[in-house]
Amino acid sequence: MAQATSRQIPDEAQVLEWMESLSNWGRWSDDDQLGCLNLITPAKRQQAAALVKDGIPVSCARPISTDMHADVTFQVQRFMVDSGEGRNEDSPERQYTRRGAAEFIGMVFHGQSITHIDAMSHYSWQGHLYNGKPSSLITSREGAQTHSIEAAAAGIVTRGVLLDLPKLRGVDYLDPNEPVMPIDLLEAEEAQGVKVEEGDILFVRTGNYRMRLDNPPAKAGAPMTACQVACTPLFKERGVAMLGTDTSNDFRPSHYSGIGSPLHTMCLVTLGLWLIDNANLEELAAACAERNRYEFMLTLAPLRLRNVTGSPVNPIAMF
Repeated sequence: MAQATSRQIPDEAQVLEWMESLSNWGRWSDDDQLGCLNLITPAKRQQAAALVKDGIPVSCARPISTDMHADVTFQVQRFMVDSGEGRNEDSPERQYTRRGAAEFIGMVFHGQSITHIDAMSHYSWQGHLYNGKPSSLITSREGAQTHSIEAAAAGIVTRGVLLDLPKLRGVDYLDPNEPVMPIDLLEAEEAQGVKVEEGDILFVRTGNYRMRLDNPPAKAGAPMTACQVACTPLFKERGVAMLGTDTSNDFRPSHYSGIGSPLHTMCLVTLGLWLIDNANLEELAAACAERNRYEFMLTLAPLRLRNVTGSPVNPIAMF
């Protein structure tokens, strides 16, 4: 793959050609709901389980907060239905009936801050979802009538691989103005002694989350690094089952005027490749570096939401 060793940004015509040549439509039947998750076989799960040596779990999720800052797309809402305030002053009868605490949590998890899974119903291109299903099947009344997060209701368990690009370059985080190119992924594989294989979930660390914690953005829409859409032929070639990064998975600002969110479009619509947006890969990177091992068992249990385009998620890496 000559493209994999180049840092040249592909033009829009090339990306449009990939939408045809890399398509997985019909690969696993015309009614397929799993896309690249089909590549996670029972044997792949057994391989992943064999990677557990220490019994140490590591969360790969960001905390969900009601705080507001510049790159929060939609504020998380929390309303206490009942609390523990004043109970020590209640009568014994009231203390008996008022024993619990509870809250309402409301959120739009798609965006720049919450760790979540994008199901294939999340994006369409020219009126079509993955496998050619009409985008009109995602309605305001019924929600996602196809390609819903429900397809992953049994959970996702497979081998995870972390490619730590800041470690490769000896920096805390990548320049937000420079996209991640295929050659960056190949160089990280070689340096770390690991190779992405069919059925793996690939985590790509850019350091974006650490940068955001150290230097909160002053305004929305700030430049953000991510895997450039040029990486998608490599994802197809290797048989990546799912892609997760510590960004919202599209380089910002986009390189294209006629293709909005090109990585989302190529992955979710063309490849059927599910995405994990806004992961926290800091603790995972430390755990991998400590062991000098960049493969692990990864489990994800999305909420069993009916007719929904994704789910908040807490990916757990097990060493």
